[in-house]
Amino acid sequence: MTEAILMTEASPIPAAKLHLPDAQTVTAVQHWTDRLFSFRVTRPQSLRFRSGEFVMIGLMGDNGKPLLRAYSIASPAWDDELEFYSIKVPDGPLTSKLQHIQVGDEIILRSKPVGTLVHDALLPGKRLWFLATGTGLAPFASLMREPETYEKYDQVIMMHTCREVAELEYGKRLVEGLKDDPLIGELVADKLIYYPTTTREPFHHMGRVTDNLSSGKVFADLGLPPMNPAEDRAMVCGSLAFNVDVKAILEGFGLREGANSEPQEFVVEKAFVGDGI
Repeated sequence: MTEAILMTEASPIPAAKLHLPDAQTVTAVQHWTDRLFSFRVTRPQSLRFRSGEFVMIGLMGDNGKPLLRAYSIASPAWDDELEFYSIKVPDGPLTSKLQHIQVGDEIILRSKPVGTLVHDALLPGKRLWFLATGTGLAPFASLMREPETYEKYDQVIMMHTCREVAELEYGKRLVEGLKDDPLIGELVADKLIYYPTTTREPFHHMGRVTDNLSSGKVFADLGLPPMNPAEDRAMVCGSLAFNVDVKAILEGFGLREGANSEPQEFVVEKAFVGDGI
């Protein structure tokens, strides 16, 4: 695992250089580890989305047809560009190619946002829990930068688990920069609580999200009461197995799963970009 961070930024890209169907131009690429990277692309003027939603992005496949996958938009709805956070899979049909993109390259972006990790899918509450593993952090990178998040809740708790410390760096830097953000810094103030953990490399907090919830460790560490349906709301994004396990834990606390059409106490993102992509 390398912890070196490499970043490239672009001068403005001429809008005329669009050759792929539904093409957008890469404006920045940052490699966080040998398994994780983030990148920014131009935003179509017509694209409107709610922080927490995802879109289909991709490249042309070897067969000449678009190879697309669902990616949560990691930037907030007010951003002029779009940011994405991705795993690298050496033999993955898409990420084996996507991980090599550079500033000035094009990607395909289908601008029809959808998703369940939106404020409209939750009933009003006091505390909002973001529960993620790995690149499941992406939609919460958007929501942590969304003013509505702090207008609706007294506390926002970001629980994020990775195998090793270096894999937490993207989220750590994002959180550290929020309080100085000119747009939402005052809103964030002391409302956001960041609780990163590792499962392999020693760290000041360790253990899976599921274990720390079930054992009550996270509540003890943060001085918070156990979750209850009157005050707590939650959003979940991770692997299918993670989502299933966390859903069972939240239901054990008395929370009910909601959707855009029927808001409740928690929501789960089912279109997660994970292994094999």
